[in-house]
This record gives sequence, C-alpha cells and structure tokens, in this order.
Amino acid sequence: MATVASYFNFDGTCEEAFALYRDVLGGEFDGPPMYMRDMPVEPGQPPLPEEEGGRVMHMALTLPGGHQLMGTDIVPSMGMTLTRGNAMYVTLTLDDEDALREIFAKLSEGGVVTAEPTPMFWGDLYTDFFDRYGIQWMLLAPLTEGQGLA
Repeated sequence: MATVASYFNFDGTCEEAFALYRDVLGGEFDGPPMYMRDMPVEPGQPPLPEEEGGRVMHMALTLPGGHQLMGTDIVPSMGMTLTRGNAMYVTLTLDDEDALREIFAKLSEGGVVTAEPTPMFWGDLYTDFFDRYGIQWMLLAPLTEGQGLA
C-alpha cells in the first residue's frame, strides 16, 4: 500500500474547513483545489447549476507527519446529501499536553465536545469531539509524569 488518507465530505464548506486544518495543524496543500465548475459535462447530463460551480471537487492537505487529509463538497443537484456520522475519527497523537490543549481549543470551537481532555489510566491525555464541520477528531498526548489515573 502506497499511502493512506482520510477523505471528508462537506456541504459547501470544504475549502473553509481545510484552511482551518492547515492553520491549526500545519502542512501543505497538494496544489490548488479543483472545483465542480471544472468538471466536464457528461453527454446526456444536465449542466451543473451555477451556484454549485464553486464547490470543491477535490483538495488535499499533507500534514507534517505525512498523513493526508482529502476532501470534497457534495453536489445537491446530483441528489447528494451530507449525512454526518460517527464511523471514523481523525486521530492525532501529539508530543505533549500543551499541543493537545491548543489544537483542541481551536478545532473544537463551534463543534460538539464528546469527551473533554481527560487523563486516562493508560497514561495519555485524551479527548474527542466533532469540529464545526462535523468531522470527528480524537487527540492523545502523553501525560506529564505523575498525572495518570490509578
């Protein structure tokens, strides 16, 4: 297997979400976004409504650790709907508690926190949450010595 990536669907907020992810997590975009307006019209298919042309067809962000986040916007005129679920997380294992708390504060803003940062029995600080775009995140970092639960 050459690479593994996490692929996200959005409802018109893909580019905005990826700007936040790059600001918070670092990394580099793998080129500019491709937009729905750039997709050729298939014979026999209706043209894309003008208001959907600015939706992202594909974009990718390679994080400093090498993992790639990819994303797209759904196209309602093609019968697509976004269903937010809990079938996957993006899991980040960070170097220290401060990094975890900083990323948690920025990514969880406007989202839904399902587990506040909590010291766990296995020796990590742990949290999970949905960001404002509906993506589920899990963050872990080693606890400072002496802070684990007994």
